[in-house]
Amino acid sequence: MEKAFVAQRVATKLFTTEAAVDAAMIEATELMADMLKARTDVGTSLVFADDVQVKMVEAIKALGEARTAMVGVHHELTEAKLRLGIRTSLGGIENKPNFMRKADKTAMRDVG
Repeated sequence: MEKAFVAQRVATKLFTTEAAVDAAMIEATELMADMLKARTDVGTSLVFADDVQVKMVEAIKALGEARTAMVGVHHELTEAKLRLGIRTSLGGIENKPNFMRKADKTAMRDVG
């Protein structure tokens, strides 16, 4: 199988994994916010379920560390791609936010 196709398959899994870690971080932080709001909504003291909140913070920290590790994996795989002589972009742009995509064309406008 051609190296570029194998690399594209790996890149697609990488982008999917990165998105999954980001989604997990979003869900975890939203859960933390909901837990804190729920405590005030039901009128319990600040110490109520504090141990649960501590565990949630630990989970969010672990997800942050996982995200940092995935960034490292991404950089290492980029280097591996270049060592294999693959110079083409391996896609993934559909998963990137709009501000990270290359503009199709630049429009000029009057400012004054």
